[in-house]
Amino acid sequence: MTAVGGETVEIRTALLRLRRATGLPVAFGGALDGGSHVRIGELSGTATPALSGLFVSSGNGLGGKAIALSRPCAVTDYRVSRHISHEYDASVATEGLRSMLAVPVVVRRRVRAVLYGALRSAQPLGDRTLHAAVEAARDVEQALVLRDEAQTLLAAAREPAVDPGAWERVREAHGELRSMAALVSDPLLRERLLTVCGRLATAALPGGESPHAVGAPKQQPASLAPRELDVLACVAAGATNAGAAQRLGLRPETVKGYLRAAMRKLGAHTRGEAVAAARRSGLLP
Repeated sequence: MTAVGGETVEIRTALLRLRRATGLPVAFGGALDGGSHVRIGELSGTATPALSGLFVSSGNGLGGKAIALSRPCAVTDYRVSRHISHEYDASVATEGLRSMLAVPVVVRRRVRAVLYGALRSAQPLGDRTLHAAVEAARDVEQALVLRDEAQTLLAAAREPAVDPGAWERVREAHGELRSMAALVSDPLLRERLLTVCGRLATAALPGGESPHAVGAPKQQPASLAPRELDVLACVAAGATNAGAAQRLGLRPETVKGYLRAAMRKLGAHTRGEAVAAARRSGLLP
C-alpha cells in the first residue's frame, strides 16, 4: 500500500500518532492523486481490507467533504448522517465503522492528503479528539513542506547553469535544513531530512564535479559526528557561535567544543579552513 507522491511514511506515522493521542481504534488515510481524488493507502487498526485502495472523490462521503471544504469534518453515525453523501457506505459498513472524522492535510492552500479516525460505535467524538486529529494532520503538513523545500533545493543544486549566487543560496538552505533536522523530534522525518542534506552536499554539476571542488582535489571525507557537522553547516552559512547555538538549541560553549572537534578532524586551524576542507570532502555543499 503506497501513498501517492511518496507521502507514505508521513501518513503512516500520523495515523499511529492519531490513534495514540485519541484512543480511536481505527485510523486510515491516503494522499491525493494530483487531482481531486484520494486513495486510501494506509490502514491502522482495521479488521478487514474493505477500505484499502478505495478512491474518494472531492465532495463525496466524509473525506470528500473535507477535501472540498479544506477543513475537518465529523459525523456521529456515518450510516445515517444527512450531512454527507453515501457513495462509500458498503466499505464503511463492512469495516463496521460508525462515528468518524476526516481531516485534510493542507499544504500551501492545497489539500495533499486526508486522515480519518473512527469508532465502531455511534457516539460524539468531542473537541479533544478532533484537536488531536488536526495536530496529526499538521505534523504531516510540516513534514511535506520540509520535504518539498528540500527537493526544490536539490533540483536547484543540479541545474546545469547554476550560478555562484544560486549555489550560495543552496548552501544557506543546507544549513537551515540541518538546523531544522536537529530540532525535529520525529526520528523518521529527521533521518529523511539529513538524507536530503547529504544529497545536497554532494550534488554535482555537469562534468561530475561539485562547484566547491572545481580546481581542487577532492579529499577523503573526515568522520564528523552529526552535531559537529550541524555546527559546521551553521558556520558555513555565516552564523557566529552564538547564532549557531540559538539555531541548534545548544549552549555557546557546547558549540565551541563541537567546532574545535570538527577542526581537529579536518586538520584545520581556522573556521574558514574547516568549512573549505568539509566542502572539498563533500560534507558540505
